Order: sequence, then structure tokens, then C-alpha cells
Amino acid sequence: METMVCSLCEPHHFSPNFGLPSINLKSSVKLAQPSKLSSFGTQRSSPKQGFQPCPRVFASSSTVEREREKEEEEEGSGSVTPAYVPMPPNREHRTPHSGYHFDGSTRKFFEGRHELMLGNTFIAEKELKPPNKEVPPQEFSKRVLEGFQVSPLWNQGFIRDDGRSNYVDTVKTARWEYSTHPTYGWGNVGSKQKSTAGWLAAFPVFEPHWQICMASGLSTGWIEWDGERFEFQNAPSYSEKNWGGAFPRKWFWVQCNVFEGASGEVALTAAGGLRQLPGLTENFENAALVGVHYDGIFYEFVPWNGGVSWEIAPWGYWYMAGENQMHKVELEVTTKDPGTTLRAPTSEAGFAPVCKDSCFGELRLRIWVRRYDGSKGKMILDVTSNMAAVEVGGGPWFNTWKGETSTPELINRALNVPIDVEGIFGFTPLFKPPGL
Repeated sequence: METMVCSLCEPHHFSPNFGLPSINLKSSVKLAQPSKLSSFGTQRSSPKQGFQPCPRVFASSSTVEREREKEEEEEGSGSVTPAYVPMPPNREHRTPHSGYHFDGSTRKFFEGRHELMLGNTFIAEKELKPPNKEVPPQEFSKRVLEGFQVSPLWNQGFIRDDGRSNYVDTVKTARWEYSTHPTYGWGNVGSKQKSTAGWLAAFPVFEPHWQICMASGLSTGWIEWDGERFEFQNAPSYSEKNWGGAFPRKWFWVQCNVFEGASGEVALTAAGGLRQLPGLTENFENAALVGVHYDGIFYEFVPWNGGVSWEIAPWGYWYMAGENQMHKVELEVTTKDPGTTLRAPTSEAGFAPVCKDSCFGELRLRIWVRRYDGSKGKMILDVTSNMAAVEVGGGPWFNTWKGETSTPELINRALNVPIDVEGIFGFTPLFKPPGL
């Protein structure tokens, strides 16, 4: 429950637009041409897992070649050059559940972006074989006329409108190339990273599943949108994923990693939903969490270490509070932006327009030390932002939703058991669940 300059963010489900909030002083942005910010957006396709070469399709249109030559000439005048780093086998900040979870069954299944390298060649250069793995940027540009390659550290591609999507307002071409340096995964810096929903997420039981892959990072590079070039350096970035049969019956989401008032790096992700429990009858639970990274330390507020409550309006207001044994947290967000309707996977109607997002939330986030009697002690964080990403989805949303976590006690106790699922299946890789 998943933007760009200056908050370059991977939406948790593929968003047709990304906004341009006010510029963060920690970043620098250059618009290579006069900008029409109101029309700046991006359209995404639905790639299959892994690199998918298309050897039967080769460029036969001189138009594509002329567009590529023109863009390569323009690229030479750009001032921002992202640094390419190949994807290492065991990168720092890698979280659990970064792989592909599909088990090959015939049931309905979706999954967002994941840790594995992704790529596809839509049109290859004449007489050149499309790549079937990650390759250096120069080699990719030489062999691929239209396509993309993506990893947690590198993202580049070129796509164009072929005229088949005449029912949407889009542009003729989009081209991009940028690198990302992860700052936070999901856990303390320098420690083993955590599964967002606990170790039980290794098994396809409590769906949908959710994993924050990169709570915060810095991206450098450029995006050309219909020939208009947007350059950015150290733009705050974010990446998460969902997978399973469908999104919850009803949900909300808040994310931000651009703050004022902090002495260190801060990143927030918070969400909640009405999730169906496994079984023959339709039983649901209230599930929610708040996760804050601050100055290298991870503050986690989840049902199995305390409790989370919320008050969420159908649109425009988000309030959450949580506590664990050591700390208490509160966040409040408002927005006057009307939001953008997005599609999300549902069990009833497939991929349907059932949620609304905005990247213009006014946020205040506070954390206190928790006293022995449960009251608020010393305040350790008090920050604000005007660039929070917010979302509501599913329904029905007839009025304000007030709730608190209600996970069964047996599950809470199980999640508190320190089980290293990755370590266990490391000795029996044949039985390792997909995606772990």
C-alpha cells in the first residue's frame, strides 16, 4: 500500500501519474526544458517476472530509429549522469521477501515490483540479440530500441505510445535512466532486515502480503517525458511490494521520507486494513502498523509488540497512534488535494479503480519514550512534511473509520517467537517458499 522530484517513489501498485511536490533542500532538481508540471506523469505496463526478450520483434520503423538518434544527441548535453552499479548477489539493506512469490498455481495472483532484476525488450536493434540478463547501460542502449531494465540500484528504459491506448490521455514517448542508493531497508542500519508482517509472511496464509523493500533511498538521474527532460540528484526514493490474491477489503496508507525538523534521516511508512482470515467462513481482522526509521534506528509499532489505533476519513484526514514496550508514536495527515483514482487488485473485479492517492499530504510525526505507566515521556522526534503520500482504498467508506488492531492472541504469540525462516530454509532449499 505503494513521485518524483523531489520524492522519487515506487508506488506500491502501478500508478499512472507521479506528482512534483515542492523541492527538498537536500536534493537538487533541474528541468532541462520549460516545465509543464501539471501534465507530468508516467504510464506503466505490466511486465512479466524476469527478463523477457522478444527475439521475433525487430525494429523496422525508421521513426523509432530517428527518435532514438535525436534523444541520444540531446542526452549528450545533460548535466546529470547517474552512476551504474551492477546488482550484487547479497546487497546491503536487502529485506526478506524480495524475490518472486508466485507458486505456479492457477489461482488469481498479483505481485508488485520485487528485488529480482526485471527487464523486457519490446523492439530490439536490427541483427542484435536482446539481453536476457542485466547488462551495462551502454550495452542496453545499443541492443534495445524499446524496452527497460530494472534492479533496486538501476532503472532505465524507453517506451512509446503505439496508438492502442486511445482511451487514456498519454504522451508519445518516455525515456529514463537513474541510479538509486538505498539508505534504509526495514530494520536497524547494520542489522539483519525484517519481514514487514513478521515471519509468518513466508507462508501464503494471511493475504495480501506486504513488504517494504526500501524505506528510503537517494536517486540520481533523469526522466524524459514526451521529450521534456527532468534531472534530479539525491532525490528521496521509496520502494515496497504487495503480493497475493487481492488487496484487503478496505485499507489506508501513509508514506513519507522528506521531513523538516530532524537532525538525522527520517522515513515513515504506516498502513492498515480490513483483512480476511483463512477459513471457510468470511472472518476479518483489523491489521495495521507504523514503522519509522530515524538516524539509523528502526521504531516498529505492530500488533505483536503493542497496539495500533486509527481514525481515517473517507478522504482528507489520516490519524494513527501506536505503542510498544519502549515508545509511543502519533501521526496526523491532512490534504486538500482531490487525489488521483488508481487501480488495485480485487477479488471480485480483478484490477479495478478502487483507491485514491495523493502526494501532497501535510504531515506531523511524533515519537516519545514510553513511561512505565504507559504515558508519554521524553519526546525524541517531532517532524513535519508537506510531501506525504496518502491513500485510501476498498470500502465501503461511508464515514470516518475508527479502529484498532485485533489480531488473534495465538497469532501475536507466534509472531513474537524469534524464528529465522530464511536461516531454516537455508539448510533445506528444496522446501524454501517462493520469494523468500
